[in-house]
Amino acid sequence: MVKAIVGANWGDEGKGKLTDVLAQDADIVIRFQGGSNAGHTIVNNYGKFALHQMPSGVFHPNIINIIGNGVAFSVENFIKELHSIEERGVPAPHILVSDRAQVVMPYHQAFDAMEEARLAGKSFGSTKSGIAPFYSDKYSKIGFQISELYGDENDLREHIDHVLAIKNVILENLYHQPPLDAEEVFQKLMEYKELLAPYVADTTALLHKAVKEGKTILLEGQLGSLKDPDFGIYPMVTSSSTLAGYGAVGAGLPPYEIKQIITVVKAYSSAVGAGEFVSEIFGEEADELRRRGGDGGEYGATTGRPRRMGWLDLVASRYGCQVQGATDVAFTVLDALGYLDEIPVCVAYELDGKRIDEFPVTSKLKHCKPIYQVLPGWKCDIRGIRKYEDLPENCRKYIEFAEKGIGVPFTMISNGPAREDIIYR
Repeated sequence: MVKAIVGANWGDEGKGKLTDVLAQDADIVIRFQGGSNAGHTIVNNYGKFALHQMPSGVFHPNIINIIGNGVAFSVENFIKELHSIEERGVPAPHILVSDRAQVVMPYHQAFDAMEEARLAGKSFGSTKSGIAPFYSDKYSKIGFQISELYGDENDLREHIDHVLAIKNVILENLYHQPPLDAEEVFQKLMEYKELLAPYVADTTALLHKAVKEGKTILLEGQLGSLKDPDFGIYPMVTSSSTLAGYGAVGAGLPPYEIKQIITVVKAYSSAVGAGEFVSEIFGEEADELRRRGGDGGEYGATTGRPRRMGWLDLVASRYGCQVQGATDVAFTVLDALGYLDEIPVCVAYELDGKRIDEFPVTSKLKHCKPIYQVLPGWKCDIRGIRKYEDLPENCRKYIEFAEKGIGVPFTMISNGPAREDIIYR
């Protein structure tokens, strides 16, 4: 059975923890899109980890972890991350990299930083991980697929010359930087070839065999629905599709095999990077929620940037679950709200003086104001509670109000950072 774990909103919903929990019963965990531009925070018996490219199944020795063809694959970050978890006592994970994945080159990161600097005040709030230039090259057919590193050397050199003819015009004329050297690029790719040799595999064939054998496969998404280039808050989005449907493409699986889509919704909202965010809050109110949120505060797992904070937005979350095709919702970080007397929830938007219940396109979203309904808080710490009926009444009312507003069953409630802080309904 294939299950997808994806985000409903801007990312940072707590997908890493859920993948880590569900991985206990899985055979294979796959990262199918994105790159090192976002992270998943996981707390387990080895400690607290921020994973960036690694699938969240790496802490389970029985699991095959796959980096799929849809990932923007940074070799340096992969090796660094692998060493960092092994140094902390995690047994060497079983990990494979698709031979169809493409590599993030050092020049992708350089182009990312130069473009953000050029845009200055109009920048996208990029993490400068090279993700947008990488995907631009992939779709312009000037990227390097891992399989090429193990092919004919002359073909690879010819490909490098073709790529640099384009890159160097931009470097010299737009950014006023020195050109790239073909030999240096070739040597970098040879370095990658050697580093990756133990991990590269035809993962598509392996996955089709696993599906036939009835194995449990988890697709692990990065970021959330509102960062999808088609369905998100374009142009302040990421460069690969964040939807469960893309899991079929980014991993190499038949679409009809994805049977369960667990969409993660946080009990309040947070976002890293620029873009529309209707229920955003500011000042001391935001600082307080940021301090209490997540595990040790709401700061980006990749950038360390303070996340933008807001109340639960049912308009955005309902839409996010819709475009994911959610079969289940996992409701997370509920424990962070225990300090509040009252909790506002955004139930609709006001656009040009009219109430709307549907999530609009970005040009209209800019003009939307939140319409709130205020619910009573529960004023206590709910960590450690394992049964739904043991939660305070106002806490259960908050969950059920959100569930009704989103329209998808809430089958998991996360009330703390640890693996065991989870209530099944």
